[in-house]
Amino acid sequence: MAYERAEILAGAAVLAVAAGFALYAVRGSGVVSAPDSYPLTASFRSVEGVSVGTDVRLAGVKVGTVTALSLNPETFFADATISMRNDVAVPVDSTVMISSEGLLGGTFVEVQPGGALESLAPGGEIEDTQGAVSLITLLMKFAGGGAEGEAAPDTTATP
Repeated sequence: MAYERAEILAGAAVLAVAAGFALYAVRGSGVVSAPDSYPLTASFRSVEGVSVGTDVRLAGVKVGTVTALSLNPETFFADATISMRNDVAVPVDSTVMISSEGLLGGTFVEVQPGGALESLAPGGEIEDTQGAVSLITLLMKFAGGGAEGEAAPDTTATP
């Protein structure tokens, strides 16, 4: 009888922990947005490394999440929808860029606030964007040299 009670309590504890993890995963993925948030949109040339659930940060503090990504067939840009906390008013002249936490770190969306007194309304668009910079492309430019990085031919040599 004591074993049955212990097994039931252990099973209930496992189910409670599993339900907690499931709730945490759904909220963290951006599938269910927080009720105290509002949506904003932005279009990027490249959203490499960003997915639904990616953090949106302002001054290094998480202030939202990416809730949707889609390709705009007219501009061939990636349209992102982000969910911002209600207590964070984003000025209309703000910039949003895709940043990295270091050479091997994760990717996040960074908001750099502008100086305008007006704030973006829910559903507004942040127009000044900077897409992701491909690390491979940068390494290839560095390793292969470029037009600006090439040395000029030596014209002082004597025959």
